[in-house]
Amino acid sequence: MADLIVAGAGMAGLVAAARSKELGASIVILEKGDRPGGSFLLSSGFIWRYRGWERFREECPRGDPKLQRLVYERLDDNLAWLESLGVSVLRETGNPITAGARVDPVQAIEALARRAGEIRLREPLTDLAGETPVVLATGGFQGNRHLVRRYVTPEADSLLLRANRWSTGDGLTLALERGASLTKGMDEFYGRNLPAVPQISAEKFIHLQQLYALHADVVVNSRGECFEPRHWAEIDVVQWTARQPGARAWYHVSESALAERVRDRTVGEMIDAARAEGAPVERRDGKVVVEVAAAITTTLGGIRIDERAKAADGLFVAGTDAGGISTGGYSSGLAAALVFGRIAAEQALTVD
Repeated sequence: MADLIVAGAGMAGLVAAARSKELGASIVILEKGDRPGGSFLLSSGFIWRYRGWERFREECPRGDPKLQRLVYERLDDNLAWLESLGVSVLRETGNPITAGARVDPVQAIEALARRAGEIRLREPLTDLAGETPVVLATGGFQGNRHLVRRYVTPEADSLLLRANRWSTGDGLTLALERGASLTKGMDEFYGRNLPAVPQISAEKFIHLQQLYALHADVVVNSRGECFEPRHWAEIDVVQWTARQPGARAWYHVSESALAERVRDRTVGEMIDAARAEGAPVERRDGKVVVEVAAAITTTLGGIRIDERAKAADGLFVAGTDAGGISTGGYSSGLAAALVFGRIAAEQALTVD
């Protein structure tokens, strides 16, 4: 009989499994999808925290400060642990307000999977009836249109999915049946505005992000109503777009802004990528007008946990399933998955 069941083989689940094996436990890893890695595989691989604790609280004011403090204080040591497992860690984020590292998701998943042991693919967790403790890391509910409509936006059917298709709220449902509760911010999510085309392949999620709302003269919906983006990560504009008719918005960009840089690309290069994908891009009144569509990557609300990552008797939760960390703003989901994946494994194996 296994000492622990880990549900989900994304970042949080693989971390929990690798840590459990390191502690000598016998574990079972269940993964609903046909590969390990979850949405981590589709990410840019940045794992970060805010450089200052006060900034963390300012950026995510409605989050649980006890959970945030654990991410803030433990991330650096956890990155060193990740490196000790053979993950190549580049200590830079390209952002002056954050500290952390960048990893290659493919290489990191391969290294963690070697340490985690056998992963049972296409085998979801279906109940929590047994006595074996469980680490729940099934990835949130962004892939479930019904739940997204219920908690996030009535425009759920128009929202693009910028994540793996298997994270459909299975863990959320099981946890609530077990007696767990929900956090604040169930209507909040992290995502990006993408070119307004019917479908975008996963390998283009990063390349096609339209990350220049702060450089636009105006952002409007189909009714001509304007929104003024303020957040450095542009999480505010994608959440606003998701609640507009058709989950659509239009960026009006001056020619003078096309040379502005956002990380390693210019505004003009991002618009060119949208045009090449077939998105509506036109020149109007001396502006470049780009139609964008909101895409959801991860839900930010979820299952309530304590500092031990515990949600209910025998149930520990990590990764996107765990809410209450980024509430009111945004912080790195991969950082929280790393920190609480380890905590969940350690606490689940020492349960009284």
